[in-house]
Formats: sequence, C-alpha cells, structure tokens
Amino acid sequence: MKLIENGKFSGERALFQSKDLEIRNSLFFDGESPLKESENLKLDNCTFDWKYPLWHCKNVFAQNCTLNLTGRAGIWYADSIEMKNTEIIAPKTFRRTKNIRLENVNIPNAEETAWFCSGIEMKNVKAKGNYFGMNSENVVISDFELDGNYPFDGGKNIEIRNSVLISKDAFWNAENVAVYDSVIRGEYLGWYSKNLTFVNCTIESLQGLCCIENLKLVNCVLENTTLAFEYSTVDADINSHVDSIFNPKGGVIRLKSVGELTLDKDKIDPEKTKIIIK
Repeated sequence: MKLIENGKFSGERALFQSKDLEIRNSLFFDGESPLKESENLKLDNCTFDWKYPLWHCKNVFAQNCTLNLTGRAGIWYADSIEMKNTEIIAPKTFRRTKNIRLENVNIPNAEETAWFCSGIEMKNVKAKGNYFGMNSENVVISDFELDGNYPFDGGKNIEIRNSVLISKDAFWNAENVAVYDSVIRGEYLGWYSKNLTFVNCTIESLQGLCCIENLKLVNCVLENTTLAFEYSTVDADINSHVDSIFNPKGGVIRLKSVGELTLDKDKIDPEKTKIIIK
C-alpha cells in the first residue's frame, strides 16, 4: 500500500481511481471528487473541503478525519465505508451506499443524511438534522443521539439501543423496527408503520403511535402522551399513566391509568380492544 503524507490536493478528481493508498495528515481543497472511484483506502487525519470526495469508492477506512461544510454530499454510491473519531460537518453525506460503519462520529449538520443506504452500523454517533436515514434498511445502532425531525422515514429492519431521539414524526412508513432502552420525544411517532416494537423505553408524543400495524410496547413509560394508538393494532405493557387513548383498532393495552379513553363505535369496533388497568 502506497503512503502519502502531508499532501495538499486541489483540482477536480485529484486522485481519481486510486487504489491501495494510505493517506495521512493531508488536505483536499478546491476541487470536486478528489477520490472518486477509488478503492482500498486508509485515511488518517485528512480534511475534505470540497464536494463529493468519496463517490463510488470501495473499502475505505477513515479515522480522525473532517468533512467540512463545503464537502457536502460527500459519500454517495459507495461500498464498505468505516469511519472512526471523525467529524462530518457537511450535510447530505451517505446516499445509496452499502456497508457503513460509524463509531465516535459527530454529524452536526445531518440534513438528508444516510438516504437509501443498506447495512448501517453506528455506535456513539451524534447527529442534528432532519430526515436522517430515510428509506435505509438493515440498520443497527447503539448510543445514538439525534436531534432532528422525520428520521428513518420508510426505513426497514432497524434496531436501536441506548439512544435518545428528539424527533417529530420518527419512523413513519417504516417496517420491522425495534427500539430498546431509549428515550424518544416528539409528535406523531410511528405513523403508518408495520411491526414497530419499543422495549424499556420512555416515550413522549402528541398523537403518537397511530395507524400502526402490529405495535408492541414492553415495559415502557409514556409521558405527556395524548391521543395515542388511533387505528393501531396494539400489544402494550405500559408502566405509567397515559393522558389519552383514542380509537385503537384492536389488541390489549395494559397500563396504570388513563386520563381520557375514546372508543368511538362509529370509527372502530370497541370489542376488539381490551384495556387493563394494572
């Protein structure tokens, strides 16, 4: 593997179609697509100042790197990307990319990040921005902090653990989602999803958990949650009071108490839902 140290690269496609490179302490500036269509790269303490740095790349390991704000849309159509201890300041990173591993990564401008990707693993990642993870699948996440609306819209096969999501409209149109030991706060949680499970979670949501096919809650707390479960099929074990429940489609809801319960026979069949006060 060829080593490049202390390099400064400018101009479009500066290292186009490179192979088997280790690049250390280097700067890529003033030029689009510097490493486009490259493969087998090791990047250490590199900074990317311009657009599209790693399009169509394969087998990239990056650590201690920075994608600056102007390095937007940085990693698209790529395969096998691992990043550690890295700052992704640019928006729209990761699009139609496979096999992504992120550890100790900060993404402060995560607008439209990780769209249409597959095989995502993230640990200790912080992100701020809307529409994170749209239409991505086969996602495994732990110790994730997200501040942004509409995450994982249309996502499939998602597992999240020990995380905090401050997010309106999380998991809309999603399928096969399991969230463990996490906190989720935001309006309209989970609408139009299928096979959505929360275990040991604290949830706060206005008109959340509605229009869901096969919703499961295990040992969860619902804080300041109103108009919950409308048109959802539910199997819920809730260790708290729920402010209001509105026209669930069917199932069993176990909880400590409920403030307002609406079972409108003109909208749903009340006999299909069992409410159990524990």
